[in-house]
Amino acid sequence: MKHHAFGRMPFTVTNVGFGAWQIGGSWGDISEADGRAALNAALDAGMTFIDTADVYGDGRSEKIIADVLKARGAKRPMVATKAGRRLNPHVAEGYTKANLEGFIDRSLTNLAVGSLDLVQLHCPPREVLYQPEVFDGLNELQKAGKIKGYGVSVEKVEDGLKAIEYPGVVSIQIIYNIFRQRPDHLFFQEARRKNLAIIARVPLASGLLSGKITQDTHFASDDHRNFNRNGEAFDVGETFAGVPFEIGLQAVEEVRKLVPQGATMAAFALRWILMSDAVTVVIPGARNAEQARANAAAADLAPLSADVMAATREIYERLIAPHVHQRW
Repeated sequence: MKHHAFGRMPFTVTNVGFGAWQIGGSWGDISEADGRAALNAALDAGMTFIDTADVYGDGRSEKIIADVLKARGAKRPMVATKAGRRLNPHVAEGYTKANLEGFIDRSLTNLAVGSLDLVQLHCPPREVLYQPEVFDGLNELQKAGKIKGYGVSVEKVEDGLKAIEYPGVVSIQIIYNIFRQRPDHLFFQEARRKNLAIIARVPLASGLLSGKITQDTHFASDDHRNFNRNGEAFDVGETFAGVPFEIGLQAVEEVRKLVPQGATMAAFALRWILMSDAVTVVIPGARNAEQARANAAAADLAPLSADVMAATREIYERLIAPHVHQRW
């Protein structure tokens, strides 16, 4: 794995990090023991960036991270969390300084720290991005020492472009993978220009790009790949990257032909993301230690050739883009 600066912040992170949604919940039955083992394996492999949120398992993910880091006692990795999705209803009016401070205080307790390395607004309603008072409040919380920096996790490219107009925003988290290629146009250009850190999430399209899912794969009732298939619980773009399941399976078979001999499709998909120099860190999740180690090893694959990159673009434009490109 390569190490580089996290945008304008004084952190150095690996280009592959640990996405901690799975160890929190909404991915079927993952025990705390497996979650701890996955995180320990990621850290043993050298990862120095962890991404979580206050709503992952209602704080379970944050608490597991705190316990593991306390037990290890070594130099801490950078830990990013998110705030806002605890609002019920999740509306722009709820993004007040008081509410955000309450969420931040809860994460400070869950993560057992005095200051959060990074807090990200958690896919807020678009109206929030047109409320400068929200960002003024985050500036005040940063000055008070409760957060070291703040960013925004977004669903749509347009939201990312709006968010980075605020000078205090240091990072954007966005879906970017073989099935969601639109960010690698104007948005990445602007992010580079402003030295923004880019966190690439949903890198395997909820497992589709692992190549292990078939038409007959069963998803548990508490797995978002079951209950959010049509966007019933949150933005459908978070599940299978918004690609219709059957279309995704068809595209996977074409991508499979491009995977180098001896490599897994998951490693190939992660290496594809790392071909963009705009991406600071990609955050695949892991259900167990084996998956975490495999994610770290993906960074060691040889760079993909121009022909392979062109082939993935052709598959995207022919099969995937009609369903996702103008939507997100």
